[in-house]
Amino acid sequence: MPKKLRKTFGDVNAPSTVALMRLIETQSKATVARWTLDYAEQKILPLFEKHCPGDERPAHAIGAARAWLDGKVKLPYVKDIILNECHAAARELDHNPVAQAAARAIGQSAGSIHAATHSLGLYFYAAAAVAYDRLGLDAGEAAYETVAEEVCADYTAALRAVAVENEPNPARCKWNC
Repeated sequence: MPKKLRKTFGDVNAPSTVALMRLIETQSKATVARWTLDYAEQKILPLFEKHCPGDERPAHAIGAARAWLDGKVKLPYVKDIILNECHAAARELDHNPVAQAAARAIGQSAGSIHAATHSLGLYFYAAAAVAYDRLGLDAGEAAYETVAEEVCADYTAALRAVAVENEPNPARCKWNC
């Protein structure tokens, strides 16, 4: 029987994750959304495209989310693309854990325009995409978790780089994890 692969990596109770959550809580929903979209586009979309060249559904979700942030489209339009394109791509990719996790991460990124808490989902799925891409499918849990910590540090640094000091309208986050 083949090894059952995890869909995400990272520990919600790890000090690095808790610190990330606290930092997210200091930023506006718009800042969080732009940060997640930038991160997904720069770091995760290339992983997806490496494994699924020509499949533009996750990129379309990023573009639609940006269009919503710019006031060019309505939220139902973006939600439809996230659910029926980006997440649909992920559902079709059971045979490719890297691309599947990348598509899920990008979907969470796009979903952050609606709820800032989706930004944490991007981290957990991105950690799986990066870990499976870098280590393959047969590494040990400790190796995968090491990569997850590296992704968390990189993701946190990306937020710190764009964080608004003394943000007057921080996102209200109810972490259901």
